[in-house]
Amino acid sequence: MHRMAIASPNLTPSFIFSIVFIALTFATTISDAAVPVSRTFKYVNTGDFGEYTVEYEANYRPLNLYTFPFQLCFYNTTPNAFTLALRMGHHRSESIMRWVWEANRGKPVKENATVTFGPDGNLVLADADGSVVWQTATANKGVVGLNLQQNGNIVLYDKKGKPVWQSFDYPTDTLLVGQKLNYTGPTRITSRMSAIDGSEGPYSFGIEQGVPALVMYYKSKNSLTPMLYYRSLEFGDGKGSLAHLTLTAQPESEGATAYDIYLVYDMNGSPSFGAYSMARPKYNATYSMLRVEYDGNLRIHTYDENVDWGAWGNPLTLFDRGEDSVSECSLPKRCGSLGVCEDSQCVACPTPKGMLGWSKSCAPPTLVPCGQSKANGVGYYKVVGVEHFLSVYGTKGDGPVKLVDCRDKCTKDCKCVGFFYREESSKCLLVPELDTLTRVDNTSHLGYIKISK
Repeated sequence: MHRMAIASPNLTPSFIFSIVFIALTFATTISDAAVPVSRTFKYVNTGDFGEYTVEYEANYRPLNLYTFPFQLCFYNTTPNAFTLALRMGHHRSESIMRWVWEANRGKPVKENATVTFGPDGNLVLADADGSVVWQTATANKGVVGLNLQQNGNIVLYDKKGKPVWQSFDYPTDTLLVGQKLNYTGPTRITSRMSAIDGSEGPYSFGIEQGVPALVMYYKSKNSLTPMLYYRSLEFGDGKGSLAHLTLTAQPESEGATAYDIYLVYDMNGSPSFGAYSMARPKYNATYSMLRVEYDGNLRIHTYDENVDWGAWGNPLTLFDRGEDSVSECSLPKRCGSLGVCEDSQCVACPTPKGMLGWSKSCAPPTLVPCGQSKANGVGYYKVVGVEHFLSVYGTKGDGPVKLVDCRDKCTKDCKCVGFFYREESSKCLLVPELDTLTRVDNTSHLGYIKISK
């Protein structure tokens, strides 16, 4: 057997010193990047529940991670299904405390689940069996500490104090003051499903892609794309697209008690920027939040730390009954799965026999499943003087097209449950879901609801 000769480096003193220096530098870097033991923690989801009032009539366990008025907690609305979430408010005000951010949204954990912040800098939520449900994925990335900031942002930072990970980059249904939506990051906040079900719901608010607009969408299982039900175009000169949008709250002037709550924005590829006013409460609104509610509405809630009782204010409800508000009739589910809305009230249930009084039982006709119906197996009944919620801020339909052709197009599309036709413009709008219809004075705006023969 022949041995291969391997050339050895010239082990001069300077070469040896260089190797030792590099090794020590690497070891020091690793040591500096570790989280000190004093900053690590592990909390177990067990013990007594808190005694104060929180949203959704939830049970909760507060953790020892707190900065007024925010605190990290485990909470549940159904037994043994917990969410790791950030709470806003304080028990001294005797007001409800609200949930403003959730880590494991729609992926609940059980009793004895753990949340751990270890020396490697990773924040991990594990279920009782040890399986990882959620994490920041920051292991060995230079994190040396965790800080819950006064604005409600949970920050994992490096030795220079710069964020490696922050909760503000992962919003759920809420924007806090200082939190932003941006074109390259999170562009939307999304509602929860219901008061009981904390999973992601169908409504969203955020930046429109391609145009300078704020939009709200409703996502339906019957439609491949979300359906637009609100748009605001009051930005700059109407050109370009929004790059960043930040929720801000400041006094009107130095020493003033009234506050301005607005969205600061700037534009892609343009020096244009400005402020979009949302509300002007006459009290301290430093602790404010903008939320997409599970009913599809958009609200601002403010917490006044100087009030001992009734600390929460509500300076903005976008869809409301006031003169400066958007009509509640624009909410997709204002009248359930079917109903005619007028002046924010559900006033009628359209049926093949005519208009009946509206109730929660009002529903579209049951249709033959897709693929089982024939072209002559469906009919329609007409509703006069109505518009679909899609046409308020979105499309008015295709056309001009003849009424009979619009009807045929819906008939051939088994996902079409009805169509809306404007006689003066011959516009044809096919819809995959009916929901709320808005009554209008123009009797040439017609709705046709599909029914199986």
